Amino acid sequence: MTTAPWRDPALPATARVDDLLSRMTLEEKTAQLYGVWVGASTDGDGVAPHQHDMTVGYSDEAWSELITRGLGQLTRSFGTAPVDPALGAQALARAQRRITEAGRFGIPAVAHEECLAGFTAWQATAYPVPLAWGATWDPPLVEEMARRIGADLRSAGVHQGLAPVLDVVRDPRWGRVEETIGEDPYLVGTVGTAYVRGLEAAGVVATLKHFAGYASSAGARNLAPVRAGTREFADVTLPPFEMALREGGARSVMAAYTERDGVPASADPELLTGLLREEWGFTGTVVADYFGIGFLQTLHRVAGTPAEAAHAALEAGIDVELPSLRCYGEPLVDAVRSGRIPEALVDRAARRVLLQKCELGLLDEDWTPEPAATVDLDSTGNRILARRLAEESVVLLDNPDGLLPMAPDTRIAVIGPRAADALAMLGCYSFPSHVLTHHPGVPTGIEIPTLLDALRTELPDAKVTFAPGCDVTDPDTSGFEEAVARTAEADVCVAVLGDRAGLFGRGTSGEGCDASDLALPGAQGELLDALVATGVPVVLVLLTGRPYALGRWHGRLGAVVQAFFPGEEGGPAVAGVLSGRVNPSGRLPVSVPQVPGGQPWTYLQPPLGLAGEVSNLDPTPLYAFGHGRSYTTFAWEDGTGGEEPMEIGTDGTYDVSVTVRNTGDREGAEVVQLYLHDPVASVTRPDVRLIGYQRVAAAPGEAVRVTFRFHADLSSFTDRSGRRVVEPGALELRLAASSADVRHTAHLTLTGPVRVLGTDRRLRCETEVTDAG
Repeated sequence: MTTAPWRDPALPATARVDDLLSRMTLEEKTAQLYGVWVGASTDGDGVAPHQHDMTVGYSDEAWSELITRGLGQLTRSFGTAPVDPALGAQALARAQRRITEAGRFGIPAVAHEECLAGFTAWQATAYPVPLAWGATWDPPLVEEMARRIGADLRSAGVHQGLAPVLDVVRDPRWGRVEETIGEDPYLVGTVGTAYVRGLEAAGVVATLKHFAGYASSAGARNLAPVRAGTREFADVTLPPFEMALREGGARSVMAAYTERDGVPASADPELLTGLLREEWGFTGTVVADYFGIGFLQTLHRVAGTPAEAAHAALEAGIDVELPSLRCYGEPLVDAVRSGRIPEALVDRAARRVLLQKCELGLLDEDWTPEPAATVDLDSTGNRILARRLAEESVVLLDNPDGLLPMAPDTRIAVIGPRAADALAMLGCYSFPSHVLTHHPGVPTGIEIPTLLDALRTELPDAKVTFAPGCDVTDPDTSGFEEAVARTAEADVCVAVLGDRAGLFGRGTSGEGCDASDLALPGAQGELLDALVATGVPVVLVLLTGRPYALGRWHGRLGAVVQAFFPGEEGGPAVAGVLSGRVNPSGRLPVSVPQVPGGQPWTYLQPPLGLAGEVSNLDPTPLYAFGHGRSYTTFAWEDGTGGEEPMEIGTDGTYDVSVTVRNTGDREGAEVVQLYLHDPVASVTRPDVRLIGYQRVAAAPGEAVRVTFRFHADLSSFTDRSGRRVVEPGALELRLAASSADVRHTAHLTLTGPVRVLGTDRRLRCETEVTDAG
């Protein structure tokens, strides 16, 4: 039997795909450009925006007819309803067999799933949310997590994961802050790139989202217009995507829902083709965010028909319509046949899709849909790693009088609406919060200890009482009396407050759950006032998806602990910090504000964005970006640099170092941060911005030397003409424990001409850690 060239694995992928395309009909080519979402809900409580009016349902007969042309993608076989993982993997394999048997070429679909904080499937590990990853400042640990997530996806037959989110927080009122890694592009880029490397190493296609500008929506409203200017877009929004593509090897990008300056991302050829492909050299696939192509007609109104929306998206560079076909199906075929859309656009997208399928082995004759023999999505190894991530992500914001750690035999009143709710640990893209809320009565499928239960386990000799006090959002204060009574009887009160993750207004944090200000939701602020008024020391524990304003209680609390939805092992992790078993080492990936108003604000401010005498509003945060305390102490010694500036060229390098010594009585971890201050530039610049960091652990008395190799490229920015440049002049390199806590400063002078940089510029500050005795 003669094997067709497209089936021959010995041939280059491009030759195989060219041969296959030459054999395909227009209908077969377009079928590779869309997904199908079987079982998606069409009522008003979906998991995607406008799901109720954009979803197409399929009977078995319609499905059987549709797949005779082939199929590009299968949407969320595991993430739509609770299904036993082993049975779900077998069902997916059966669906793939039907697809391959129905079409002329026997090409399987790419199966994709959400995997933001773990595989979004029933009985799968719920890891900490990305904002918690940012709080660890530990990219290798995040990479290990992503590798595990990827292995679980592959074991179930999934090829593509819709993560990570590389949006940079611009306004913490935005509901999707929990899905981001933080408010700094360097932190987002380095941690996000680590996630990409891990997922791709497991053989799963990582999908960068949301490209680009989604987090800069006006008024922090989900899917609102983006107001970012050219330089903010270039210097804040885009760098994490560039790093994840160049260093992480991501093979897919998701176009954002939003529009910038009147042009929707899904219809922007300058963004999706000019920048992404021609300038950055990306060769993978661009997928639509769910219903994003249809939104060109229904929401953006830049297309009058589904066919016009298809034309705009294809021309811009979107290869795959997700989650289901609305525009790339019959409307596209009819428009191509009538000459309104060039078939070359279909061929371009189909070639990219098929090349990726070839990379995944889906064009090989020996491909099989059979899942792994064992599908265990919440293994012991997963839970151990989830615990470690959660422990590293907890941030001790304040502990002024050493109230923490708590004595093992103390009387503790645990108060608050998040203390006894397992869902307090999970973000909106974890399966229990994302899907199970639509399936009442179905168990969570994974063990999620509450903080109340974990604290009782952690401190078995303590006398622990509990009262919720109030609900997360309900203004009712009738529960205050019991909460105050329990507190008055205790030695210490642990107030557990925060968010309830949800979707589209069904929570206080999550997609479509945007906040009007940064006050604690509901009556929780008033509850905290009542607890403080008892005179009993109060430890505030926040389980949230965003930072909240805490200035009202500054100086009145015994301690403040911040955890950003720390996942299924978050309860024991936070309890471990309270007991002292865990020495807190998390650092803030976002600033914590003083007051609920005066926003939006992140630390990346030019001079006019800082406090000044011309406004009565002071935006200075209560706790700065990068802040976090420990139960041990660190001395920073022998920092490189002094008042006399060193000269290097605009293409030069300079090593800046510091020795960090653990001067306390227990092991701990410090995060050494390197910030750049540019005193004078041709355009206004942030007062400081992160350009490097290193997490280091040290035993009591131990010292380590941390050296950052600064390259002048790291001082670059976008000038008035839109070029990325390095300008000569003075710079300061600030070694710091946070953006506001500078320990040593090195002064530099860049000499020589202005340098214009290309895509080969250095994106990362290399770091070396050595033993310092």
